[in-house]
Amino acid sequence: MQDVLALQGIQVLVVDDDADNLELITFILEQAGAVVTSVSSAEEALQLLYQTYPNILIADVGMPRMDGYTLLRQVRALPPEQGGQVPAIALTAYAGEIDRQKALAAGFQLHIPKPIDPEILVDAIVQVIKNQ
Repeated sequence: MQDVLALQGIQVLVVDDDADNLELITFILEQAGAVVTSVSSAEEALQLLYQTYPNILIADVGMPRMDGYTLLRQVRALPPEQGGQVPAIALTAYAGEIDRQKALAAGFQLHIPKPIDPEILVDAIVQVIKNQ
């Protein structure tokens, strides 16, 4: 397991339409030292990107109205200074190889299946940020 404060000072934007998942992910990341902003829709995430630049975006892919793939395509269309290059991790209940490839093709750096394992999530964020 990573150091207890492995994410100290890292700003994370988390998007998940499921309130329980959002609360759990926020708790896990805050316990690891991250500064977490959590929203329940892709539209809210896009609005926040106009105001702030997180170090990483964690997004559920199976959301209503706008899914995580569409969200990330819109994020990638933004200029770098508005978050267009923000590293991103996809969270999904669909854990197959095709799903992983779809997430990577959409511009996510990693694909993590649900249910979320706290250690895997924290390690994944550390890995993605280190590789930027």
